[in-house]
Amino acid sequence: MDAPHFDLLRVPILGGFLRWRHSRTALQIPVLLVAVLMILHGLLGPTLAPKNLATVLTWVHFRGALVLVLLCAGNFFCLACPFMLVRNAARRLFRPRFNWPRFLRNKWISVALFIAILFAYELFSLWSSPLWTALLAIAYFVAVLVIDGLFKHAAFCKFVCPIGQFNFIASALSPLEVQVRDQGVCERCATKDCIRGRREIVGGHTSAGADAHSSRVPPGLVILQRGCELALFQPRKVGNMDCTFCLDCVHACPHDNVGVTSRLPAAELMIDPIRSGIGYFSHRKDIAALAVVFSFGALLNAFGMVSPVYALEAWIAKLLSESHQAPVLGIIFVVFLIIEPAILLGAAAWLTRVLGGSQLALIPLAVRYSYALVPLGFGMWLAHYGFHFFTGILTIVPVIQTALASLGVHVFGAPLWTWTGLPTRFVQPMELGFLLLGFAGSLLVVHTLAEEDCAPHPMRAFVPWAAVCVLVGLASVWLMFQPMEMRATMMGG
Repeated sequence: MDAPHFDLLRVPILGGFLRWRHSRTALQIPVLLVAVLMILHGLLGPTLAPKNLATVLTWVHFRGALVLVLLCAGNFFCLACPFMLVRNAARRLFRPRFNWPRFLRNKWISVALFIAILFAYELFSLWSSPLWTALLAIAYFVAVLVIDGLFKHAAFCKFVCPIGQFNFIASALSPLEVQVRDQGVCERCATKDCIRGRREIVGGHTSAGADAHSSRVPPGLVILQRGCELALFQPRKVGNMDCTFCLDCVHACPHDNVGVTSRLPAAELMIDPIRSGIGYFSHRKDIAALAVVFSFGALLNAFGMVSPVYALEAWIAKLLSESHQAPVLGIIFVVFLIIEPAILLGAAAWLTRVLGGSQLALIPLAVRYSYALVPLGFGMWLAHYGFHFFTGILTIVPVIQTALASLGVHVFGAPLWTWTGLPTRFVQPMELGFLLLGFAGSLLVVHTLAEEDCAPHPMRAFVPWAAVCVLVGLASVWLMFQPMEMRATMMGG
């Protein structure tokens, strides 16, 4: 195997810090403190969203920083996840006793929760409510404690967490991946500590390879380092799906053979090998559904912030004689997240069979090519969240000033409410760049899959799916050049 061009763990200082066994905890503690401050300010601070840490940090800064880190590096927000710090502390007192039910070992719950958060965001105007934002964060902490307090391993991360699933899908476009450096070393390894964990016999002898997924620790053994809680066996791991970048495998490997190495972004979407802990992408309708919701949800979330959505809602409400927003919003969600994808993917799959001569049935074809939409969707998330992040990046300064002033601490005088961010004329070219980057990535994935499926005439399979990409791409560009609400900032009132 060729040596990787870059390994983050080989970088001086930073690599040494990440190889430190307690590096994750060191990152989680400050993030937890910020989360606690956000919750307290959301519950007790100003009710006006642009003046509250909960809404400004969550809906302007966290989301923007999240997608930018995913684009430039990898899933490092899961690495610093504060929910896992609280969960690990709780597990010192209460040991989980149950295995996650077999029939729930899929992404359907997380897909439903992903949609539910997008729906609640619009229905309850979460960006304008510090209280509801704080309560959502509290609900997250409670859910983690309950689920991972009852069920072993990382059930919440793998099967429930909607933020984690967003990160898993988006990190397919990341340039870094946790992976082995030399497959030959793994083939010679007899203990498989990266998945099993390392334990030590009390008295000083080491027994590497005890099963870290067992709830009972054999007498005389103490855990030195757990293995991967998400059941990803490093030698057979492909891509970033289900990887939280927790680096447990890095710390458990006795051969120092696991790194955070460079790779071609989106490469994992172009191949379909069996993946440790996942199986074949082409056999996972639940992950394909997650990819579809991720991609079309990006357009829907942005559509909720432009003026045409209000005209559409008014038209539907008048047509149905409905005065409540929930049913109207529900219809829009069904159309954008179910009907529209079904029509587009179904038509493209049918044309692939007719024109390209593919022997796959419609649903397997739709599942296989649905992953090609992920770059487009990520481009839209980047353009949307990046817009709010860059145009409102300095808004956190006066909010912090106001919060400190309420405690009697005055910094830099009166709050600097004129501090906002970059002008829109500078941000829009970046938005267009993100969209074009996603469009190019989707076309590349589609072309690679088409060459594999219809080698004699790849263009016949390429054209239908390229047409879907063009339609989604044009819709994305149209949305980004509509006047967008400046939510959770003073610029939005």
